[in-house]
Amino acid sequence: MPIKIPNELPATKILTNENIFVMTETRALTQDIRPLQIALLNLMPTKIDTETQFSRLLGNTSLQVELTLLHTKTHESKNTSKEHMLAFYQTFDDIKDRNFDGLVVTGAPVENLPFDDVEYWEELKTILEWSKTHVHSTVHICWGAQAGLYYHYGINKYPLGKKLFGVFEHNVLDKKSVLMRGFDDTFFVPHSRYTTVKREEVSAVDDIIILAESEEAGVSIVASKDYRKIFIMGHSEYDTNTLLKEYLRDKNAGIPIDVPLNYFPNDDDTKYPVSKWRAHANLLFSNWLNYCLYQTTPYNIEEIK
Repeated sequence: MPIKIPNELPATKILTNENIFVMTETRALTQDIRPLQIALLNLMPTKIDTETQFSRLLGNTSLQVELTLLHTKTHESKNTSKEHMLAFYQTFDDIKDRNFDGLVVTGAPVENLPFDDVEYWEELKTILEWSKTHVHSTVHICWGAQAGLYYHYGINKYPLGKKLFGVFEHNVLDKKSVLMRGFDDTFFVPHSRYTTVKREEVSAVDDIIILAESEEAGVSIVASKDYRKIFIMGHSEYDTNTLLKEYLRDKNAGIPIDVPLNYFPNDDDTKYPVSKWRAHANLLFSNWLNYCLYQTTPYNIEEIK
């Protein structure tokens, strides 16, 4: 089954052109099936790019997925039109009485700020607390992962000497994990961040398991033992040219920026980058949808607690 998204969402045309099976609201109304209800809390400034990236991953599965797009009420997007936000996005107040099979909390460009200084931190805390009783499994991405580890387990983030920027090799540590099922022993993930978490602090928490890590990028994928909370430090969802856009943006603005490592062929930024993380990104989210949601979530979504 495909992902169900609004008929007029820009991602619909993009994914259809990529030959990804998209089901619009009109067709979904004719099917007698309960789709997985997934909420995407989009904290990224490039909201259309991000919603398309996650729609692509969530749609590459045999399961029917219905996506609800969320934004924070306490922060107004400066890079996405008000018309788009009003047409396709809801706030927490709109959905707080609903239950969801899954929630994705994206990254955000606020990692150099203390958590308490982030404009929407109080609102995010409310959403993370609500997720404990209204969401079967939540995936936290990059800064969202750091925020989730801090809120749920008190694990802090720490500044790096310089930006971790590039595509890095990772090792699977728990090959029996359902989230890592089918993974190669090593796989690649893009990273773009200024902060990290300490392995010793993560491994000291009995409730969570480190599933994958990188010598260069550190702890990569962490999950609670019941898989209701998953933390992914990198950006498996990124398009081939996402790091390129970031690199050129900073370079053209005169901001000091290194060439992203292991991204361009031979690290030559005159050549177009090649994606080497897409297969594992699709497998990661397919495993999440199947083993952490479909196989274990209640058929009656109101029974999620």
